[in-house]
Order: sequence, then C-alpha cells, then structure tokens
Amino acid sequence: MRRILTGFICLMSFLSLSAQTIDSEKSVVNFKTTALMVNTVEGSFSGMKGAVQFDINDLAGSSFDVCINPSSVNTENEKRDDHLKNEDFFEVEKYLEICFVSTSIEKTKSGFKTIGNLTMHGITKSIEIPFTFENNTLKGAFEIKRLAFNIGEDYGNFTASKQAEVEIICVLK
Repeated sequence: MRRILTGFICLMSFLSLSAQTIDSEKSVVNFKTTALMVNTVEGSFSGMKGAVQFDINDLAGSSFDVCINPSSVNTENEKRDDHLKNEDFFEVEKYLEICFVSTSIEKTKSGFKTIGNLTMHGITKSIEIPFTFENNTLKGAFEIKRLAFNIGEDYGNFTASKQAEVEIICVLK
C-alpha cells in the first residue's frame, strides 16, 4: 500500500511541475500609446501560445516561453491595423512572432517578476516584467520603447509616442 501511495504522490508532483496550457481564447496582450500627443491609441494582440511552467513553490524550476502573432493586432480601426502590420511597423509578413523567454523568476513584495528575452521585429532585448498570479491567471505590465526594436521610425514627439504601455494577461487551463 505504501508503494502505491508513494507512486501516486510522485506522479502528482510530476504533473504539478509539467507545462501548463495557455488558454489562447482568454489570454491577451494589451497596449496603450499616444499619437499626435493627444490621442490615446489602445489595442491588443490575441492568440497567445507557448509553454508556461509556473510553480510558486519552485520558482527556480519555473519558466515562460510564450509567443503572439503580430498580425493579430487589433485597435478597432482596420486602416490603422493594416498600417501597423506593414513594413512601417511590425512587418508581419517577415516577422511572424513576438516571443518572450524567461531566464529567471523571483518573488517580490507585490507578487513576482520575471527577467527574460523579448524578441520582436528580429531584435532580442532583455526585459523585466513584474506580475501577479491569481486564479490561474498571470498578469504583468511593463513599458517598451518601440525604437529599440526598430518598430516604426522616429517621427519626433508630435506624431507617435516612442514608448507603449504593455499589459499581459495569460490565463492557464
């Protein structure tokens, strides 16, 4: 009987450390930026996919390897979305994914933070994302400088903001 119970406990431990499935229908990456110094432009990317292995009791063994398709961009303005997809911005025909791969995950006073590599538009940069975890949902937010990833041109301060606020909501099944 002990062997069966020990085997069951080992199996349950292994299953809790295996990769969790992302609910692509409920997960989203939202962004907010300004245009013409007065208009706030909000949008989102959908179809998040990848591998999440998150265990609050084993942060060293936890990891994120998550991607979105930039062609899923949605600002509720078809003309603007088409412009964001072309070579002026995301070049979705050439760069098929925007991906984040964690290198570390740590506990903080207000939740957690992950440090990792964000690859967008063919450029990889190390970033830090503070996040929370509640009800099988990871929520993180950070700012990104679009010119660091060669997204768009430097139109000056008047036309398009050089940075965007990004919010990630990753729901796990």
